[in-house]
Amino acid sequence: MAPANSLIDFESPAFLKTLLVLTIAFVCGGLIGVERQIRQRNAGLRTMVLVSVGAAAFVHLGERLLGGEGQVRIIAYVVSGIGFLGAGVIMKEGAQVRGLNTAATLWTSAAVGAFAGSGLFAEAAAVTLFILAGNTLLRPLVNYINRRPVDAATTEATYRVHVVCAAEHITEARDLLDAELERAKYPIREIEVLSEGEDTTELAAVLIPTTAEASELDAVCAALVASDAVESATWTVSTTL
Repeated sequence: MAPANSLIDFESPAFLKTLLVLTIAFVCGGLIGVERQIRQRNAGLRTMVLVSVGAAAFVHLGERLLGGEGQVRIIAYVVSGIGFLGAGVIMKEGAQVRGLNTAATLWTSAAVGAFAGSGLFAEAAAVTLFILAGNTLLRPLVNYINRRPVDAATTEATYRVHVVCAAEHITEARDLLDAELERAKYPIREIEVLSEGEDTTELAAVLIPTTAEASELDAVCAALVASDAVESATWTVSTTL
C-alpha cells in the first residue's frame, strides 16, 4: 500500500466528481458555443467550451486543495483573468466597436464554468439558459430598436455638422462653421477633414452636446449655406458607443 504522503494519491470518488464537474461545464459551454458557431462568430464552439471547462477545472482544483477558501480565491482570478481574453476579441474600426457581445459571452461562459466547478450544477444550467436567451430571444428586440430612426431631441448621440466648400475657401468655411455653432451655443469638440480633393473639401464639426434640437441645427446649416464660401451644409447624428 502506498504511504499516506505519496505523490500518487488517487481517490476514485473525488476523480468521479471531477469528471462530473468537467462534463457539466463541457455540455453547458457547448450549448453556448453552438449558438455562437451558428452565427459564425470568431469565438465559437471550441472557445466557449474551453473557457467553461477551464474555469470549472481551476475552481474545482481550488476546492480540492483548499476547500471553500480555495474556490473563492480562484473565482476572483477567473473573473479578472477572463477579461484579458475578452479584450482580445474586441476590435475598433473607425467609430464602430465590434466584439463586445462575444467578449460578454466569453465572460459569462466563465461564470458557467465557475458554477460547475463549485458543484452548483443546476445554477450552471440556469446561467447557460439565460446566456442563450440573451443571445437569441433578445435579438428580434435589438433589431427592432436599431431600425427605429434616431430622435435628435432625445437620443444621447454624437452630432456632426458637415460643410462642403471649395479647396481655396477651407479656412473661411472653418471659421464660419465655428462662428455659427458658437452663435447657436453648441460648443465644438473638434473639426475633422472628412475628404479633401483637388476641387472641394468636406469638413465636419463634432459637437460636445449629446442631445440637440433638430430645428436649431437646421438653422445653423441654413446660415452656412447662405455664405459664398460654403457649397452645401448638413448635419448628421450617430449613436454613441
